[in-house]
Amino acid sequence: MKEEISLTDLAKRPHVVFLIADDHRGEAIGAFGNEAVQTPVLDSLVVSGTACRNTHIFGALTGAVCAPSRACVHTGIPLFRATIGKDMRNREHSSVIRSDVRLMAETMRDAGYHTHAVGKWHNDKASLSRSFEGGDKLHFHGMSDHNQVPVFDYDPTGVYPKENEYMEHTFSTALFSNAALNFIEDYQENKPFFLYVAYTAPHDPRIAPEPYASMYKKSDITLPPNFAPEHPFDTGDMVVRDEKLAGWPREEDEIRQHMADYYGMITHLDAQIGRVIDALKAKGIYDNTLIVYTADHGLAVGQHGLMGKQNLYEHSVRIPLIFRGPGVPAGKELQALASNIDIFPTVAGLCNVDLPEETEGISLHPHICGESDGVRGIVASVYRDLQRMVTDGRWKLIRYFRSPITNTGSERIQLFDLLNDPWETNDLSGDPSQIANIERLASELTSWMQASGDILQDKNVIPVSVGTEGE
Repeated sequence: MKEEISLTDLAKRPHVVFLIADDHRGEAIGAFGNEAVQTPVLDSLVVSGTACRNTHIFGALTGAVCAPSRACVHTGIPLFRATIGKDMRNREHSSVIRSDVRLMAETMRDAGYHTHAVGKWHNDKASLSRSFEGGDKLHFHGMSDHNQVPVFDYDPTGVYPKENEYMEHTFSTALFSNAALNFIEDYQENKPFFLYVAYTAPHDPRIAPEPYASMYKKSDITLPPNFAPEHPFDTGDMVVRDEKLAGWPREEDEIRQHMADYYGMITHLDAQIGRVIDALKAKGIYDNTLIVYTADHGLAVGQHGLMGKQNLYEHSVRIPLIFRGPGVPAGKELQALASNIDIFPTVAGLCNVDLPEETEGISLHPHICGESDGVRGIVASVYRDLQRMVTDGRWKLIRYFRSPITNTGSERIQLFDLLNDPWETNDLSGDPSQIANIERLASELTSWMQASGDILQDKNVIPVSVGTEGE
């Protein structure tokens, strides 16, 4: 439903540049204390804005975590209600967003914003069409070679026939940044814009252009404390595509090279975002633009013996979330728990835009402005019919299920004290003194699963062997 607003009030609203990366881990930003990676542009956004450091993805029912995760960002609704119902027996791809829910860009458009999309849209074409009135270099795939990017021009009919797709050979991050720059430089309308820029970096293949490809040497890379040659048990998806990017067992030199390549992609992405920011400054609208930076999920890259995002460890479910612009305090880092379904409500709150009634995420706007201490007591995440996670910020419980469909996975739990063990190396689930803690978190997880419409809500969250480490 279109929001009634005067031109005077509309003019008071900020422009929005919403930037979303693919596979950018929550801690892989220099300003967050990671001295191994150079991110001067994102660091400047952290210094001049507010970073929400404890933001988790809702999760996925498919190995291609990007699409369902983005659906949660677009709708502010739990995965089980944001996408068209999925039949786990067929492991259907969770990419199609329900037609009866309003998306973030659609809501901004109805509130008077000019909406424009650039880059990756890993969801259905109909959801893009009802959200954006313009776009450029639209990529409807999960990934591609960064130097061979299949894209569409914006199609006002919303059909996007395959014959209209064409190949671009500019490196993807520069390609999408160029399109964003063109939009900003050419924009003349007398109303604010909502510019959505979705990158495919730092997703593999991780071969950044020079000088970024050679910027990080594997000999200089320090392996994280949770590096392991192999994961200690079957997570249920041990041979998914991402896990095949490195050999088994993981070799230290190979993982160091993967980390070097990953950091090179991130630093190149950072530089390209800098070009978008420079365009806002040249246009004279930087201080009147809300800039949002986030990612669809994180990535293991050797941590816990894993390579991908098909797990619920912090490296894979925790994402960066930075706000910079009007109404956002400078130099603030928040540790309050948040979910990626909270991003849309927060953007709407910062822009004084009414939310759709069906939105279930909670706005971080009051917390950012210092009017509350936080919005969530726990956050939880899902992965297929194999894993569930819940954390209260300090204690974290991961529940693993054995899939009756694929006959993979393990019936067990893990418990981590994130305050004293942020790398999740010391599983306390076998400690009898932690039984009460486990039962408390399990109860929280059960309630969350029921409230979210989880497909596994009838499953027993605590395995029979609680109190002794699972096999």
